[in-house]
Amino acid sequence: MPPGRASQAILVSAVLSLCGGCCALEPEAQRRAGAPRRASSSVVEPAAVVSVSAATSESAEPPEAEAAPEGMLLVPAGTFTMGADEGGEADEHPAHEVSVGSFWLDITEVTNAAYGECVATGKCRPHDPKNAARNGYDDRAFRGPNQPVSGVSWDDAAAYCGFRDKRLPTEAEWERAARGDDRRTYPWGDEPPTAEHGVFSSPVTADVGTHAKGAGPFGHLDLAGNVWEWCADLYDPLAYTRATASEGRPGDCADIRRAQDRLRSQGREGFTGTNPIPAECERVLRGGAFNYPAKGLRVTNRVHHPGRYRLVMSGLRCARDVAP
Repeated sequence: MPPGRASQAILVSAVLSLCGGCCALEPEAQRRAGAPRRASSSVVEPAAVVSVSAATSESAEPPEAEAAPEGMLLVPAGTFTMGADEGGEADEHPAHEVSVGSFWLDITEVTNAAYGECVATGKCRPHDPKNAARNGYDDRAFRGPNQPVSGVSWDDAAAYCGFRDKRLPTEAEWERAARGDDRRTYPWGDEPPTAEHGVFSSPVTADVGTHAKGAGPFGHLDLAGNVWEWCADLYDPLAYTRATASEGRPGDCADIRRAQDRLRSQGREGFTGTNPIPAECERVLRGGAFNYPAKGLRVTNRVHHPGRYRLVMSGLRCARDVAP
């Protein structure tokens, strides 16, 4: 349907079984995300059924009206503003225009039930149950069938998406899906986060798809809070100042290592937040997590961890190319 026409209503409960943090205590301290803590705010209880508009004035049909893959919504091609000129961390600067093509994106984060189907075939390894205890949580509280899978590495996430004939979204694609065309602060707009928008400052995740008020510009849910989401890209602290910034492409690992060394030599610890500047090529995660404060849910926020980390705060959602 053309942009601006009537919205398609989606019963999120129908996709819970189809779709489906990031501060954590691992061998290296990951302090930017902050030490996980038991928040005083109440846990958000999942609703039985949520109906959410799948399209907004920014929505669009894919070329030649390709049927939407089950459990996915279109993110239309466009040029959008990525990053910010002020606020947040220095690695979010500057604001710049990025062009991306159309792609499909999972409506919600991948669930334990969906990931378990891959594990059952032997093509995915089980999540790591030990990380929750290392961070002061009971892993059993995170394993409901419709809660987002977590405790998976970047390789685990990529393997799952491959199992579904999908892929991880790039960092630019993720921000495009969360930000749309209006430079919004959060996926739902500029209104400060509340418990109706997503899961944050909480001791545990909630079932996916249960926070309709937090829907993004193209109808996707859980883009802020619940679990951090692995992206395809390497984390490049200087990605936004490179010649490839308008394409949403970071440098390669050699470029990134040189950038890290330069930042350290300039005494710029803190450039990427309170985490130390990485000493290896790490991966990007986006979206905030259940134990993260409200201010960390901004769509420009960039977090990085070694791809081998299997954190109770980190999960995934998958993308797929639009058919040519």
